[in-house]
Order: sequence, then C-alpha cells, then structure tokens
Amino acid sequence: MGKRIIQQARGHGSLSYRVKRQSFKYKAQYPNQLDGDGIVLKLLNSLAHSAPLAKIKYNRGIFYMPAFKGMTEGQKIKFGKSEEKKFGDILKLRNLSVKTPVYSIEARPGDGGIFIKTSGNYGTISRIIGEKVFVLMPSKKEKEFDPNCRAIVGIIAGAGRLDKPIIKAGKHHHMMKSKGGRVWPKTSMLKVNAVDHYFGSGRGKNPKSKIAKRNAPPGRKVGHLRPKRTGRKK
Repeated sequence: MGKRIIQQARGHGSLSYRVKRQSFKYKAQYPNQLDGDGIVLKLLNSLAHSAPLAKIKYNRGIFYMPAFKGMTEGQKIKFGKSEEKKFGDILKLRNLSVKTPVYSIEARPGDGGIFIKTSGNYGTISRIIGEKVFVLMPSKKEKEFDPNCRAIVGIIAGAGRLDKPIIKAGKHHHMMKSKGGRVWPKTSMLKVNAVDHYFGSGRGKNPKSKIAKRNAPPGRKVGHLRPKRTGRKK
C-alpha cells in the first residue's frame, strides 16, 4: 500500500480540508416551474459564492440566484416569453437572439442552471442552427445547448474581483492560508535540509532519482514504480 497523498487527505474530509456548513446555506438555482413575474427582495452575500446572490420572490415561493450587474432591491424580473428582454429575465435559449449575454445556463431543461455562475462572467449566444443553440463560453469555446434550456439574461455582478493586485507577500500568504490550510505554502524539495528530504541540501540542484525501489516499503512506494525508462527520449 502506498503513502497517503494529499488528494486522499482532502477527499477524506478532515478538519483541515472541510468546507464550513454555512457555505451551503443558499442554493443558487431557479425552480423548474416558473411563470409570471418575480421581485428582488434582497441582495445578500454568501461565503460559498464569489458573486452576490439575489433573493427572489415569485407566486410559488422564494428562490436564490446569482445577481446580475446593476440589479437593485425591489426590481421586477420576468419568466418565460417577453417582448422586451431585460437583464435578470429567465428565458429559454430559443427565445433569445444572437449576441445576447447570458449566465446560469441549464445543462438539461429543468435542472436550475449550472453553467457560468462565478462573479463577472457571462456567455454569449453565438449562433442558432435549426434546433441547436451555440453559446460562446467564458473560456472562448463554443458549447451546444438544447433550445429548451433556460438562462438568465445579463452579466453576473462582482466583476473585478481578481483585478486588484496583491502588493505584499504577507497578504498572499494569509489569503492562501485561509483557503488551503496545509496545501500552501509549499516548500521546494531542493530548498530543505538533507535530513528533511531525500533531495535536500544545497550540494547539487539535480534531484536524485524519483523512482521507488522494487522492494521499497509501502510508505515509500509512490510515484514511478520501477518503469523501464523515464525522461525525454534522446
């Protein structure tokens, strides 16, 4: 049996790698059955989402969705067909025209929207061919969708979150420490002392072989396990 690598520790879910319960307080998806109009009750912050969330009231209850750029409390949004399409309206892709910005797109009709939900992002309807709708995603790649899939018209609020530069190394240190715990910072194996790592000490910058011995004990049998050869073929 090999050594417990860090991916296994994260998947196990110890106190170091566990997400707080309050992060799951809000589910940012719209319901399957929507008709009529809705009203924005409140704009709120969620620890689990990079974009602010909007609390929407409609004729069957309340749901949450990522807020769009320029949304205000008390604003009305429409569901279904509408002649004048405004930001925040939840419509089927077949009812939208080319070059319309959209977000929170459904993968299958009725799932509540799973694509494009981070702050400042949006997709653009690039072309409609018959019963196929193609959306240009934030990754600059096109994706085909069912025309009955719904989406929210507009651009997600909270743009510029990643634009602010990190001036000091200490700021970056504390940010990453709160995110990953033991995952960051990582020290290079060549920088540590010889007693702490096999590749340690400053007596040479060429790492020793990473191949585990054939008869190595379980704790050391990780990485390459006796391959025929490694490295670039010359």
